[in-house]
Amino acid sequence: MLQDKDRIFTNLYGAESPGIEAAMKRGDWNGTKEIIEKGIDWIVDEMKASGLRGRGGAGFPTGLKWSFMPKDGSPENPSYLVVNADEGEPGTCKDRDMMRHDPHKLIEGCLIAGFAMRAKAAYIYIRGEFIREMQALNKAIEEARDKGFLGKNACGTGYDFDVYVHAGAGAYICGEETALIESLEGKKGQPRLKPPFPANVGAWGRPTTVNNVESIAVVPTILRRGADWFSGIGKPNNTGTKVFCISGHVNNPCNVEEEMGIPLKELIEKHAGGVIGGWDNLLAVIPGGSSVPVLPKDICDTVCMDFDSLKEVQSGLGTAAVIVMNKSTDIVKAIARLSEFYKHESCGQCTPCREGTGWMWRVMERLVEGRAEKEEIDMLLDVTKQIEGHTICALGDAAAWPIQGLMRHFRSEVEARIDAYQAKMAAE
Repeated sequence: MLQDKDRIFTNLYGAESPGIEAAMKRGDWNGTKEIIEKGIDWIVDEMKASGLRGRGGAGFPTGLKWSFMPKDGSPENPSYLVVNADEGEPGTCKDRDMMRHDPHKLIEGCLIAGFAMRAKAAYIYIRGEFIREMQALNKAIEEARDKGFLGKNACGTGYDFDVYVHAGAGAYICGEETALIESLEGKKGQPRLKPPFPANVGAWGRPTTVNNVESIAVVPTILRRGADWFSGIGKPNNTGTKVFCISGHVNNPCNVEEEMGIPLKELIEKHAGGVIGGWDNLLAVIPGGSSVPVLPKDICDTVCMDFDSLKEVQSGLGTAAVIVMNKSTDIVKAIARLSEFYKHESCGQCTPCREGTGWMWRVMERLVEGRAEKEEIDMLLDVTKQIEGHTICALGDAAAWPIQGLMRHFRSEVEARIDAYQAKMAAE
């Protein structure tokens, strides 16, 4: 288990004040000027060496992503950092606790990351429902400005940089980076075709990098303590700490910071009080937010919580939102409910997603009752493959994967319902 001395988010539960004085006592804003004075190349190289992979779901190497930004920025062609705080993935609630209780980690991270990318400013695009989090961020920004940490000559480095908070309107699709940029510009939140990628043409047509809240918030601590420290936690290619959200049928739902690669069973039993009814009462777990495929108990017994381990069992770490379902769960109905969510949240731009999500949901609703033919299961899987990988953004994939996971591991349950429904109809 992760030792307390290695935890980055020391106020995740709000035991202390989120204000700047308390944050500085916890180590925030300590030596920020010295970090920036080490230069852009040192910061980017250190982030690459740390092995930090994006904490928003994609898992792309953070330092490498920063290096894509143009190195010839000018006042006429400014660059921007955009922080994705539009936390809309069902089961995911880590970023909101970071923003509410530890906002200065994010603000300081914005300054350092912005400097490393030659950015003029950072825009934190926050989910519109996060009122308290928005208030905490705005207060933290004002505190940082009053201290001289933001604005003109930030931290006395000669670098001018500021941070702004922009509230979205609650659309899940705006969690996709290019849809987020469209919304930030005041347009309808719909994904853009890539290329061009945001690092070339992003917000207001300028070079832009979009990072998750957690990805940016851990940056100052990594640079203070060193890449070797961070890369020494976890597993190769899956380094560092990670905040996991554990919800569902557990005795103590929680957010907890742990090391990457911790066994799923250990994570649930030691931090969430175990499965309601005991581990043997476990039916399945969605390990990374609602968009990744579900895993049955026999895989959950041994699987580890990192990008590569979960990919090997045909699922994913995603946002690390662990949704636990015990044997009281109607697993078919649960996945049908997720199908309804993705149908509702599709922006409608791509035909496979616009038409396919609604079609899949309607079939899933019939499968909940068993009111279908067994041949329709393969037809449904075929449609998921026609949607997966054929849309501008990954929402089509997110709608397809839960159904694929259900049929991969619980097809017998679906078929049993069809048999039971047909027997009932025959008896009548």
